[in-house]
Amino acid sequence: MGNGFNAEVKQILDTLGIKSVNYGATTGGSKGWIETKGKELVSYSPINGKPIASVLMAEKKDYETVMTKAQEAFKTFRMMPAPRRGEMVREIGDALRENKKTLGALISLEVGKIRAEGEGEVQEMIDIADFAMGLSRRLYGPTMHSERPEHRMYEQWHPLGIVGLITAFNFPASVWSWNTLIASVCGDAIVFKPSSKVPLTSIAIQNILAPVVDKYGVESIFNMVIGTRTDVGEPMLHDKRIPLISATGSTAMGKHVGQVVGGRLGRSLLELGGNNAIIITEDADMDMAVRATLFGAVGTAGQRCTSTRRIIIHSSVKQAFVNNLISAYKQIKIGNPLVNDTLMGPLIDEEALLAMEQALKAVKASGGKILYGGERTTVNGCEGGHYVFPAVAEVKNDFPIVQSETFAPILYIIEYNGFEQALELHNDVPQGLSSAIFTTSLQYQEIFFSHKGSDCGIANVNIGTSGAEIGGAFGGEKETGGGRESGSDAWRAYMRRQTNTINWGKELPLAQGIEFNIDGDI
Repeated sequence: MGNGFNAEVKQILDTLGIKSVNYGATTGGSKGWIETKGKELVSYSPINGKPIASVLMAEKKDYETVMTKAQEAFKTFRMMPAPRRGEMVREIGDALRENKKTLGALISLEVGKIRAEGEGEVQEMIDIADFAMGLSRRLYGPTMHSERPEHRMYEQWHPLGIVGLITAFNFPASVWSWNTLIASVCGDAIVFKPSSKVPLTSIAIQNILAPVVDKYGVESIFNMVIGTRTDVGEPMLHDKRIPLISATGSTAMGKHVGQVVGGRLGRSLLELGGNNAIIITEDADMDMAVRATLFGAVGTAGQRCTSTRRIIIHSSVKQAFVNNLISAYKQIKIGNPLVNDTLMGPLIDEEALLAMEQALKAVKASGGKILYGGERTTVNGCEGGHYVFPAVAEVKNDFPIVQSETFAPILYIIEYNGFEQALELHNDVPQGLSSAIFTTSLQYQEIFFSHKGSDCGIANVNIGTSGAEIGGAFGGEKETGGGRESGSDAWRAYMRRQTNTINWGKELPLAQGIEFNIDGDI
C-alpha cells in the first residue's frame, strides 16, 4: 500500500505505545505489565492481511496473578467515594479525547472499519465517560414506608466485586467502555479478556489509561488478560471470585457462558446475536428508508450485532425500493478503510468471507434469488484483505439461513401484504436485539411499540437498526441474551442490592402483624 501507508501505521503504533512485541497481561498503570513467556499471538490487519504487531499471551499463572491482585485492590477501591471514582472516569474520558483520532485509526487498522466508524467508536467511549461521571452522583436507592410503627426502610446498592469482561472483535473499544467505565464508578474491579482477533486495541486502551491509573493509585482495578480459551477464557467462567461475567459474542458462545456461570450461581450479562429487521410500510418515506438501510446493512461490512439483516416491505412498494437500494449499493466505494472516501472496508478474515459465501449458497438452495452482489473483489494495494460486494437477496422468512445470523453484509428482502403479517414475520426469528419501522402512520407506529409489536430490546421509528445512543439501555431479548449495557439503569447489573430496615423505637413489632409473645420477663 506504499510507504505512506506504512509510515502512518508506524506513527499510530508509536503514538499509542504499541511495540512490535507486547505483553498480554496488565494490572493497569505504567508499571502493571506482567512479563510472560506465553505463546505469540499476531494481529493481522484485515486491510491487507499483513501483520501489525504481536502479543505474548498470558498463561494460567499470569491470570492467577491478575485475579489475586484484583481481589485485594477491590477491597480498597470500593471504599473510594463514588464521586471521586467519577472524577477518575472523567479524566479517562479526557485522555480518550486527546487520543481520539489515533485510537480510531488503530481500530480501522485492526478491525477494518472506515475512519469515521473507528473515531465514532472512540467518541462513544468519551460519551460513556461523561455519562458515568454523572452517574457517580446518582447511584440512588429508594426509601420505603414501613408497615411497622417507628421503623424506616430503604434500599442501597453496593459494589459487586470483580467483573469479568469478554468482548468480540467488532467493537473492541466501545463495549469495553460500556462495561468498564460504568462498573468502575460503581466501585468494581474489572478483568478484561479481549477478542484474540484484535488484541492491539485493548493494549492501546491500557496505555491511554496508564497515567490516570498512576495518578489515582488504582492499579489492579483496570486489568486486562489476553490469552487462549483454555488459559484465560474458561478459568474466568468457572472462577467463583468473579460474581458477574459480561460477554459479547455469538449465541452459541453465550449459551455456554450462561450454562457455566449459572452452574456456579454467578451472574451473566449477555449481548449476543441479532437478526434485525426494518418494516417498510406502503406510506413510508422511501428516501429515508433507503439511506437507513444502506448504513445499517453495509456499515462495518455488516459485522455489527445491530446490522440490518432483513427488510420486510409492503408488496406495493417493494420493487421501487429494491431498485433504488441497488442503485445506491452500486455507488458504495469499497476499499482501504484508512482512505477517507471509503464507505465499506473488508471482512475481518477468511472465515467470515467463507461464511458469507456459504450463506448465499444456502439462499439459492432454498429457492431464494440473489438480486445484487456477494462476489469477492480486490482493492489495489490491499490484495491480502477479504473484500466483497455487499449482497441483496429476495427470500422467504422461514428459510433456515434467514433464521440465523450471518456476520456479513447480506440483506434479505421479504415481502408482505398486511401489517399483521409484517409483525409476524418480524418477530418470527430466534433473536431479538434491534428493530425499526419506516412509516408515516401514527397507528402503525403505535402498534409497533405495543405489546403485540416488536419483541426486540430496541425498537425505532424512522431510524435504522444500527447506531444506538449511549443514553438508552442496550441489549435484546430471546437468543440475544437479555442483557442490558450502557445507559438508563444498566448500572444496576454491576452492583448488589441491599434492603435495610431500621427500628428507631422501643418496641419490637413483627411484620404482617404476627404476634410472638413470651409470658414473663426476658
